[in-house]
Amino acid sequence: MEVRAKKALGQHFLTDLSIAQRIADALIVPCGDGKDGFHGASDSLSQECVNTLASLPNPLLALEIGPGMGVLTQYLLERPEVDLRMVEIDTESVNYLLIHFPKVQGKLMEADFLKLKLEKFFSGQFAVVGNFPYNISSQIFFKILDYKEQVPQVVCMIQKEVAERIAEKPGTKTYGILSVLLQAWYDIEYLFTVGEGAFNPPPKVKSAVIRLVRNSRKELGCDEGLFKTVVKTGFNQRRKTLRNSLKPLIHAKADREGWTEEQLAEFVAQPVFELRPERLSVEDFISLTLKLA
Repeated sequence: MEVRAKKALGQHFLTDLSIAQRIADALIVPCGDGKDGFHGASDSLSQECVNTLASLPNPLLALEIGPGMGVLTQYLLERPEVDLRMVEIDTESVNYLLIHFPKVQGKLMEADFLKLKLEKFFSGQFAVVGNFPYNISSQIFFKILDYKEQVPQVVCMIQKEVAERIAEKPGTKTYGILSVLLQAWYDIEYLFTVGEGAFNPPPKVKSAVIRLVRNSRKELGCDEGLFKTVVKTGFNQRRKTLRNSLKPLIHAKADREGWTEEQLAEFVAQPVFELRPERLSVEDFISLTLKLA
């Protein structure tokens, strides 16, 4: 029995077993054997990440999104320090997994991850791992942000361009909305690139594996909803200066404050409004949000 890749679900099944093994190994779990250290850790981890990961339980509860035919799943199941759960929307894939991987019985949900109320299934922390469907990868990340207090770590394969954008630093054309929103809460590592030939059917783009680890930030220090609005509004017209792209938010503040034309002109004369959004770091966006509150 084989599973037919469905274009509507953005399915490209990973066939390169060595890549699957590397993704499974990239999930970091404390050793839990009385020794210091981690399974799957790299030397590039920041001290913040080390502190976050050190508090995780062993075994680590992990949710795989879109296991498909279980190419990655089989290696995750081999890790005794990982307590794996799976969510799969495709009935054909669910049936395949139940037949070929008896260990998934009772751990596999047939559901749409984007519609799941995850708090009903996970009362504490859980990692997220998977070969994300490329057509909904951004939506998956936005959902993960909604559960950022419960998701200390994400290891995933996504389109290379999206991975670069998420991991990018300020000042480049690829730096964007997801870069800012994810970097506000996670340290991000670009781990490795994956060619088109590792999949069936092969996608038209290269892929990449990244790892996100929750940083130490507990709160932004500004209204989180307004922060998201400022970031999204700024980047929605990224070629414009912030003075122009944020005009609706600026005028809304002017109306609330009852400013005169002179006061409005003085406000928008601040240097930050001369910049384009890709020039601003997370901290800069926080400061800008406080100005617009």
